[in-house]
Amino acid sequence: MLDIRWMRENREALAEAMRRLYAEDAPWERALELDEQRRKLLAQVEALRAERNTGSKRIGELYREGRAEEASALKERMREIGDQIAQLEEELRRVEEAFHEAMLRIPNIPEPDVPVAPDEAGNVVVKEWGEPRAFDFPPRPHWELAEALDIIDFERGVKIAGSRFYVLKGAGARLQRALINWFLDVHIHEHGYIEVYPPFMVRTHCMVGTGNLPKFADTLYRDAEEDYWLIPTAEVPVTNLHREEILEPGTLPRYYVAATPCFRREKVSAGKDVRGIKRVHQFEKVEMVKFVEPHTGREELESLTRNAEELVERLELPYRRVEIATGDLSFVAAKKYDIEVWAPGCQEWLEVSSCSLFRDFQARRANIRYRPGEGARPEYVYTLNGSGLALPRMIIAVLENYQQADGSVVVPEVLRPYMGGVEVIR
Repeated sequence: MLDIRWMRENREALAEAMRRLYAEDAPWERALELDEQRRKLLAQVEALRAERNTGSKRIGELYREGRAEEASALKERMREIGDQIAQLEEELRRVEEAFHEAMLRIPNIPEPDVPVAPDEAGNVVVKEWGEPRAFDFPPRPHWELAEALDIIDFERGVKIAGSRFYVLKGAGARLQRALINWFLDVHIHEHGYIEVYPPFMVRTHCMVGTGNLPKFADTLYRDAEEDYWLIPTAEVPVTNLHREEILEPGTLPRYYVAATPCFRREKVSAGKDVRGIKRVHQFEKVEMVKFVEPHTGREELESLTRNAEELVERLELPYRRVEIATGDLSFVAAKKYDIEVWAPGCQEWLEVSSCSLFRDFQARRANIRYRPGEGARPEYVYTLNGSGLALPRMIIAVLENYQQADGSVVVPEVLRPYMGGVEVIR
């Protein structure tokens, strides 16, 4: 959520930011109109309350002075004022509700150096690492490798839960577990994150706090009878760890990491990405979340992105860092990098991590603040998050990059201790 005071004072800058985002439908003008109505109504209500307080005291004085007729007339006026206040308060409630709804639908403002473009075609590759492997045989896509190795069962996944579900089995399930455990160990022991195991279902206010609601309700799964939403990423429960809190001086930055399942309604056109495990409704992901002081935000984004990149490098997989253009930014991000790994079987770059700086956008929605010093006035924290890393696309990358001519797959060296010493999946 944006700062309404900043919006009032920087109307032109706000309009320009929305143009850069290609967010023509963002209700920022409506929000400012409602804010003006809200403030006028508040002023009227406060003036009437003040008049009522003064009048109530005067009634007693008039009775003591023996001026009962005047006191009676003033009492009638106080009743009228009470009715006016009640009417204005109801109008104010409706205006504030509409104002809050409009504010929740205004996207974050991009950082000044974010590339301006209407869609993903304007994203910019800012870094490339590693050389795609030169195969002396035609590399096969992961779905062919996995079926031949009997490590992913697509048919039974569909039988159990429908399209875009699958079953990992044997070395496939073990490979996923090895990747997750190795990711966590590196983040915890080398990058300084604290591991948390959060709930996989959250209340509506948590989804609102991270910006998933109200805008993306149609991409989420929810309990139809109770106020529970299945998380689309660990970002949601982990960011809400500190909702409605004031963090004490000296306790920032705070780094958290969590491995959770993620649930999303993948809305893609018929026939797109239907093969394999690239785009599914349920998947595992290791997520990094940071709470930091505002002046360190950009530095922390670079650090967060490097934490993700280091994992890909140690797996010796070719990747690139892509800076996301304004028209392709998420609703909540002020600046974002995607890390994409080359998949030679699919012949495409696969996003395995998105690392984002949100500034105080989420903190305002979830009311997460900190004290810069003892006795200082609380300020909103900056939040960041990034995948570190996402499954099952990392499984795709490993299978396709480490495949051999006979259909077997070499296990990356860093994962072998987590695979019980297995060097090759046959």
